[in-house]
Amino acid sequence: MSKFQQAKRVVREYFDAMERAAPDAVVSVLNDYVSEDYVWQGVYPFREQTGITAVANAFWTPLLQSMTRLQRRQDIFIAGNNEMNGEQWVMSMGHFMGLFDKDWLGIRATRKMVNIRYAEFNCVENGKITKTGLFIDLLGVMEQAGCYPLPPSTGRHFVYPGPRDHNGLLFDDAPEEQGAETLALVNQMVDDLSALNESGSMSCPPEVLEKSWCKDMVWYGPCGIGASYTIPRYQQQHQLPFRNNLKDKQFNGHVCRFAEGNFACFFGWPNLSNTPIGGFLGMPGGEIRADMQVVDVYYRKGDKLSENWVLIDIPYWLKQQGLDVFERTQQIMNP
Repeated sequence: MSKFQQAKRVVREYFDAMERAAPDAVVSVLNDYVSEDYVWQGVYPFREQTGITAVANAFWTPLLQSMTRLQRRQDIFIAGNNEMNGEQWVMSMGHFMGLFDKDWLGIRATRKMVNIRYAEFNCVENGKITKTGLFIDLLGVMEQAGCYPLPPSTGRHFVYPGPRDHNGLLFDDAPEEQGAETLALVNQMVDDLSALNESGSMSCPPEVLEKSWCKDMVWYGPCGIGASYTIPRYQQQHQLPFRNNLKDKQFNGHVCRFAEGNFACFFGWPNLSNTPIGGFLGMPGGEIRADMQVVDVYYRKGDKLSENWVLIDIPYWLKQQGLDVFERTQQIMNP
């Protein structure tokens, strides 16, 4: 059996079982696939949950009660050894699609289709899932439900596609040397940007990006920022607003980082800390330092990065500064 086939099989069977599960069967599914000391990390307001019952009650059962006939529609599925500690992890990225039939998180139900962007990381040990990082784009749900809570975004948010070459589902293991090449490129790019942060520079010359990115790069950012196409538009619509409107940027490291084939991924808890000075997301600067939980998924084509899917827990970043977008939206639009 190939190196990651057992871990991939466990996660795929878990996904299938959860998709078939009724809301009252979530605990049973989790019992079958996760360990007794299971730790789950997610976006605000779910945050960190420990144990099967807590995960079911906080996330899965309410989600399945609200989003009926929920499907997991994967665009990327990869596995690898975590560069941090050697653990085996499996990452799935795509959308949950369902019918928004019951109010959720203070968001009024639409009874229409909804697509929820997600990236899910699962650590598999001894045939069980022991740790999960599950990140979803809740601002995107609010936008689809007609209650988007922030000023207009600099990029364009929409239902993002998977890789242009439709090759992201690595159910069979890819050659290890391909993943090593991809991860080396991603790490070099991260090092280049970290050096800029440490220098205190608020800008970024395009030639720094051109070292690791192709000129026709696509950056699929979270709702609140949106997507950008080409290096100049990416810099205009995300990178420079991020660099110019946030100060004291600090990289805190990653919980998980690995690559398989031409794809790489990571998440942190938190990845970054920064202080808003005004302008980012169209919001004022409160000089309150806050942490950012970020997911990055990359597609390498040749010797350059071609596409990048990013989720940022923006509601949590805002919550640390005193704005709870879910509480405010419920009070105004769904009391």
